Amino acid sequence: MKLSDFVYELPKELIAQEPARVRDESRLMVVDRESRTVKSFVFSDIVNYFKHGDVLVLNDTKVIPARLHGKKPTGGNVEAFLLEKVSDKTWRCLVNPGKRVQVGTEIFFDGVKGKVIDRTESGERIIEFDSIDSDIFGAGEIPLPPYIHNSTVDRSRYQTVYAENDGAVAAPTAGLHFTPKLLKTLEEIGVTVLKVTLHVGIGTFRPIKVENIDDHKMDFEWFEISESVASTINDAKKDGRTIFACGTTVVRTLESNVSEDGKVIPGSGKTDLFIKPGYKYKVIDHLITNFHLPGSTLLLLVSAFADKELIFKAYKQAVDEKYRFFSFGDSMLIF
Repeated sequence: MKLSDFVYELPKELIAQEPARVRDESRLMVVDRESRTVKSFVFSDIVNYFKHGDVLVLNDTKVIPARLHGKKPTGGNVEAFLLEKVSDKTWRCLVNPGKRVQVGTEIFFDGVKGKVIDRTESGERIIEFDSIDSDIFGAGEIPLPPYIHNSTVDRSRYQTVYAENDGAVAAPTAGLHFTPKLLKTLEEIGVTVLKVTLHVGIGTFRPIKVENIDDHKMDFEWFEISESVASTINDAKKDGRTIFACGTTVVRTLESNVSEDGKVIPGSGKTDLFIKPGYKYKVIDHLITNFHLPGSTLLLLVSAFADKELIFKAYKQAVDEKYRFFSFGDSMLIF
């Protein structure tokens, strides 16, 4: 497969720079794989596609204040971006400007001191802080995607209402449309709402740089599936009930830890699963997702769930009808 086959034209003005005024008032495009129809609704209408006994799986990861601004003893500015916790008070980080931050360099953030104790082969730095995570996070800010240029946006809107497990550097954006009231409505009609965790990494923004898609390597991301969640999903599938995945991160979590016969396996670890056309889904039945960047791994994932022709038909309609794209944009239900 060629990367160029998964590129589409997107007017810059359709890249959402702020969220919808109310989370569930964003638009919802429903793509029906059987009838191959594409219809437009409001996100709150999604309840009409659920029935008693269905299962909705969410990703409860929470975006950490990963971007820290600091200074070296010389007064030079340094930006550190937390990527992964290595051990107590020690993080793997991107630093800028990297050439001026060598092993042994001390960096002073807002009430927190860090020291570069190592450098990875890929040029990242291992920074040991003198404070606990809460203090480190207090010195940082929640990062926004590089295509959002609105510095005044309320960064609390870049969290789902059910976020609870610190560790992501980007939000699982399909979940940004849900409100507590909407989730309660789903539970009242008999939908089982479950949560898994996948800490979204910086790799979600990294483009595919090879024309042959098969040569692309995914970054690892940490996930966890509890025994109760795995058991509930497996029982639901055994009973013939429907599994809705909210977001590509939920898809990758469930599809990364599944047996050959389709049973979800509880546990935690790291996944670099790359889902692209030709992949055979084992767990999920329907997918809630946002509109993704041209040529991205996320676009490939949805093109594997529905076929590429149908997805690109939906994307063309979304552009024509001026849907809002990417993290703060509108939503799609692939049914």
